[in-house]
Amino acid sequence: MAKDQLQVLNALDVAKTQWYHFTAIVIAGMGFFTDAYDLFCISLVTKLLGRIYYYKEGSDSPGTLPDNVASAVNGVALCGTLAGQLFFGWLGDKMGRKRVYGMTLMMMVICSLASGLSFGKEPKAVMITLCFFRFWLGFGIGGDYPLSATIMSEYANKKTRGAFIAAVFAMQGFGILSGGMVAIIVSAAFKANFPAPIYSANPAASTVPEADYIWRIILMFGAIPALLTYYWRMKMPETARYTALVAKNAKQAAADMSKVLQVELEAEQEKVEQEKGKNDFGLFSAKFVRRHGLHLIGTTVTWFLLDVAYYSQNLFQKDIFTAIGWIPKAKTMNAIEEVYKIARAQTLIALCSTVPGYWFTVALIDKIGRFSIQLMGFFFMTVFMFALAIPYHHWTLPDHRIGFVVLYSLTFFFSNFGPNTTTFVVPAEIFPARLRSTCHGISAASGKAGAIVGAFGFLYLADTSGVKKALLILGGANFLGMLFTFLVPESKGKSLEEMSGEAEEEKGTTATIPV
Repeated sequence: MAKDQLQVLNALDVAKTQWYHFTAIVIAGMGFFTDAYDLFCISLVTKLLGRIYYYKEGSDSPGTLPDNVASAVNGVALCGTLAGQLFFGWLGDKMGRKRVYGMTLMMMVICSLASGLSFGKEPKAVMITLCFFRFWLGFGIGGDYPLSATIMSEYANKKTRGAFIAAVFAMQGFGILSGGMVAIIVSAAFKANFPAPIYSANPAASTVPEADYIWRIILMFGAIPALLTYYWRMKMPETARYTALVAKNAKQAAADMSKVLQVELEAEQEKVEQEKGKNDFGLFSAKFVRRHGLHLIGTTVTWFLLDVAYYSQNLFQKDIFTAIGWIPKAKTMNAIEEVYKIARAQTLIALCSTVPGYWFTVALIDKIGRFSIQLMGFFFMTVFMFALAIPYHHWTLPDHRIGFVVLYSLTFFFSNFGPNTTTFVVPAEIFPARLRSTCHGISAASGKAGAIVGAFGFLYLADTSGVKKALLILGGANFLGMLFTFLVPESKGKSLEEMSGEAEEEKGTTATIPV
């Protein structure tokens, strides 16, 4: 295989782990840190928004966001993300990974800051402004998914490629954790400086005017990590696989990677010229369907089913914790105290299960493989979700609440040490270079469609049919994910060209990659 492959690509495949690998992980990973922070921090402040803008005088309980407003605030960024994944995924294959990479980051910085601002003081004006900027924030975040995964896969060697891509994605865990920690610090500072009575003692005074700054600071903080990595993102050279295989400029690819790898590489432009026209089938061609159709179905459906469960769990943690009594009833707290307790609960879940799950995958993905981790993750998520749902009444009793939280945490652990990471890794490895970013964007967008179903559907189901039925449906989605995993090929230890079929094309054959 190596003798048929361009020297520059072979050099990347067999390169020892070097400093540039870790630099790429940090640069791409900080984008993902910001993505997760921005997407999940909204769930920390929705109860506060309800208290501030939807308080009804004389009511026995604090103000809450109306269902339609709550759905819009929680789901609008996911809608933007879906659109961004499709658009920037396609653009990354047309214009190059690097050129598009800076656009997504600047969009995230600007919209993070803008989402903490409001045009007007009325509830309607504040919510419309928030939803508008969070849609465009999501649009920028969406671009980061296919571009970060593709860039990392194209920079990595084949021996540790899975761990490197998973490490980029694992920064999500730190983003979720940081969201909770920022909310704890900000709410604790405001609580110390602006004491207030609990709602049942004095409804009007329980929400101090300064509480309006809390949600704005938490949302705007997401701009900082993105801004810090902009310079380094712009300094990264274009990936050699895009330059050589898509732009057909072997000389530039060799020059860029010679600097990165610090070795002399031959350009081999004539080899690139020979390959022109041989493997230029498009996304909607019969050849693509024959080679990669089932793979694309596998990556899109598994990501869709995973995100139905994952996002509904994450966005509505606070509702589940309140239902089982882990967070006190709203009227027994003031507004700032409620933010603090929600953030503390979510941070504990992130610290104990979300973050470790990601790094278990990083450590083991190149040892036991993507397929095994994904299958195992879906299996245990199914088991734990049904274990929560079937005896749901048992878990709501005061003596059993800790057991509920343990099982709930385990579903998070096995989603991250499982399909939440592998669904991100595999689409960046199994498709041809000229369609890699597009196919990853399609797979990721399918996931966000699942997230939207989870975010809107779980809220509706929990309200109309109760949490038990909602958890049963999530368990069923996880079981289906386990079945569709069998459509996804194992890419452990293989080069990107072997997985995509480009290696066979170079040899003049059209072998189909086994599922």
